[in-house]
Amino acid sequence: MCSAKNNLTEQLSFDSNSPTPIYMQVKLLITNKIKDGTWTVNTKIPSESELVKSLGCSRMTINRALRELTAEGVLLRVQGIGSFVAEEKRHTALFEINNIADEILARQQQHHAQVVVLEKIAADSHQALTLQIREGQDIYHSIIVHYENAIPVQIEDRLINATIIPDYLQQDFSSLTPHAYLMSIAPMTEGEHIVKAIVASAQECKWLKITKNEPCLFIQRRTWSNQHIVSSARLIYPGSRYQLEGKFNA
Repeated sequence: MCSAKNNLTEQLSFDSNSPTPIYMQVKLLITNKIKDGTWTVNTKIPSESELVKSLGCSRMTINRALRELTAEGVLLRVQGIGSFVAEEKRHTALFEINNIADEILARQQQHHAQVVVLEKIAADSHQALTLQIREGQDIYHSIIVHYENAIPVQIEDRLINATIIPDYLQQDFSSLTPHAYLMSIAPMTEGEHIVKAIVASAQECKWLKITKNEPCLFIQRRTWSNQHIVSSARLIYPGSRYQLEGKFNA
């Protein structure tokens, strides 16, 4: 991602007699720079502090302008990194089960993944019920954070039936997605989705670089191969960065 120059003073003059509030003038300045191509998609705009210094207005004014532009989908704010010119809102399929890496590449962006957890565990009662196996049976557990360019867009928290996929722990999921691997070993014959809005845990917020009160899109997904449950995945997306999209026939 590139950074935008922040010499903005000449581009914005405040008219104390204008009925337009100053925060609206700041919003207009930023949107005009995006519309005229000065700041392109994924450009990191000047920080809140830089805008306060350059424009000579209050931090509260700048903060309101940036918050509203983020809520409107013009900017994308990544906690601890900054604000970027947003792309058209990313989407993920509701009725299809796709590879997130393919979705990102289809948008001509770069995908990479961070493997946070990759382990063997004994299934507790809830996990055993989910995978329809006996309690205490060995299963595999992975947590992977998927990125679009430098921005985290999905947490994939997955349980695997180790009997069906015995070599899961030996895979390099920083370069190969679990979806692609599972489809090559045990092609899906049936799937189940549960979709809802949630607030992520403190740790999940850190992985996604979002504030603790930002709503998230949550998909609970189970997949079958030849009548056996292969996998159960919790997929968490920042609500400000993703939307669900589905098509159906009447």
